[in-house]
Amino acid sequence: MKGPRIARLVIALALFLAWPALAAGSDARRPGGIALIDAGPAAGPPPEVTFDGRPVLVFRDGDRWHAAVGIPLDAEPGPLAVRVGNEVRELSVEPHAYAEQRLTVTNKSYVSPDAEQLERIGAERSIIDSALERFRRVPVDGISLAAPIEGPRSSSFGLRRFFNDQPRSPHKGMDIAAPEGTPVSAPRPGTVTATGDYFFNGRTVIVDHGQGLVTMYCHLSDIDVMEGDEVAAGTMLGRVGSTGRVTGPHLHFGVYLGGTAVDPALLLE
Repeated sequence: MKGPRIARLVIALALFLAWPALAAGSDARRPGGIALIDAGPAAGPPPEVTFDGRPVLVFRDGDRWHAAVGIPLDAEPGPLAVRVGNEVRELSVEPHAYAEQRLTVTNKSYVSPDAEQLERIGAERSIIDSALERFRRVPVDGISLAAPIEGPRSSSFGLRRFFNDQPRSPHKGMDIAAPEGTPVSAPRPGTVTATGDYFFNGRTVIVDHGQGLVTMYCHLSDIDVMEGDEVAAGTMLGRVGSTGRVTGPHLHFGVYLGGTAVDPALLLE
């Protein structure tokens, strides 16, 4: 009996040691994190994977299919169900505490918008949500991203912000510091699905990379692409600015999986 046991142990150990190479730091089963799931051998077509009724990104790594599930920021610690083909898998979400930040905004309209501004915000929200929740069934070779700009990266994802002591929803991106006018590049190939000058986000570009992997770039001074453009990795999307609700020039870099905001730090190379 020792032979089969040792063989099973060796196989399990090999899988365990291979996991960090696959995850590359991405697997973080916490609110705002990512769960990477082994979805079976890649001998055939990719399996259908869904979470909360929505399709999940599936990519091939070696001879296995893997699914990348975005975990909502408001997910409670405990089990989450993901369907892989006809099988239901249960994931365990670990508790995670995010920091708080208090900012003073001198333009009071960004804290308490009037009726006309609220109408504009609602219309813009519809455009932005539609772009962020887009799911395009195309092959995707992974989820890693190049940095859109070089600069100090804040750990502000998930930060609960207070503007003039008024609470706002958690921060759903990473702020990267850079001088005004710094070029912003696409981190991987994709299609530009929305551009605009929005009330809170300022000048913004949203890029669809396929299967629900979407990136967003906010507060730009200039936009260099148009909706519908196909962009290669490294294509210039715009330049760093300070448009919208900001306290200074920087890039707000957002990453979404299946319409769920996830921590960009988990995907950056």
